Amino acid sequence: MVVLTSAERRQPKKMAHGHKTPHQARQRATVVPLAARGRGNARITAQTHLHADTVRTSRGRFAHGGIPALADRKRSGRPARFPVTPIQVAEDKAVACRLPAETGVPLARRSCDEDEYVISDDEKTPFQARCHPTLAPGQTRAMRGNHTYGRGGALAYLAAYDVHHAKVFGRCEPRTRIAPFMNLVTQVMSREPYASATLVYRVVDNGSSYRGKKAANRLATAFPNAVLVHTPVHASWLNQTEVYFSVVQRKVVPPNDVTDLAQVAERLRAFEDRYDATAQPFQWKFTTSDLNDLLTRLHRHTADHPGKASTALAARPTHEGLPEPTTKRGTSRR
Repeated sequence: MVVLTSAERRQPKKMAHGHKTPHQARQRATVVPLAARGRGNARITAQTHLHADTVRTSRGRFAHGGIPALADRKRSGRPARFPVTPIQVAEDKAVACRLPAETGVPLARRSCDEDEYVISDDEKTPFQARCHPTLAPGQTRAMRGNHTYGRGGALAYLAAYDVHHAKVFGRCEPRTRIAPFMNLVTQVMSREPYASATLVYRVVDNGSSYRGKKAANRLATAFPNAVLVHTPVHASWLNQTEVYFSVVQRKVVPPNDVTDLAQVAERLRAFEDRYDATAQPFQWKFTTSDLNDLLTRLHRHTADHPGKASTALAARPTHEGLPEPTTKRGTSRR
């Protein structure tokens, strides 16, 4: 039987109802007060709708380690690629957010050479063809939709985004794999100015279509002036094509009232033309003031909790040759 002291009675309840408590730790904390009331595992399982193994394990962890044992245990995971502290990472970002002239470099700004380009590649799937008719809004009536619809298949949408010129190159494919991605690369690299450019950086996340060293070698073999750059894990938002996809999701996808895949592809192609005619590059929103605030919080956190590393900062990019980024998640001017 689980026995709680007077000091321990409030802690499981606080964990079970805490907004910042991890989900699994919250489940384990729910079990403890019920077990302290003398209820068996079967009854707790029925009352909390948890798995019997979860209930049994939670009781055992509390019996051996008390309240601290209810928290999530450390996992091994992959070691950090760069053994640096959060302060060092933030200081590196501080250098990136300053003008080169302030650091003794005789340049006005960091950017690509005129003969170099940065293109973000990404894929979005599935785009479904659904005949889902809607009733247009009236004078006193909002737009109405029917819950029934007819299926017309699905396709993948691949897009390449020139981050400095707000130029989109898109194509629709039956699925997302290596061959469709290389089709997108060929579509871009076979035209000027990319075909004769000195370097074209292709920024991708860690999707299966272009993951790892093999993908980089495959791209370099097909196009010697192309360099594949992978974003850090859990930092795919650095790929600006995701920002473009968010615009597509809001302005193109709804309502789902297309009859076939050809109509889906035509709608996407028409939006690309409109976007290219009106859009401007996404604007960087993370200012030096934001960075100073971040550094201040990190210094305060380090002073209050010495030896504890913050996990809030993303790892460095995997390619040191990528030009200094000039944009981040934001909104385009159209």
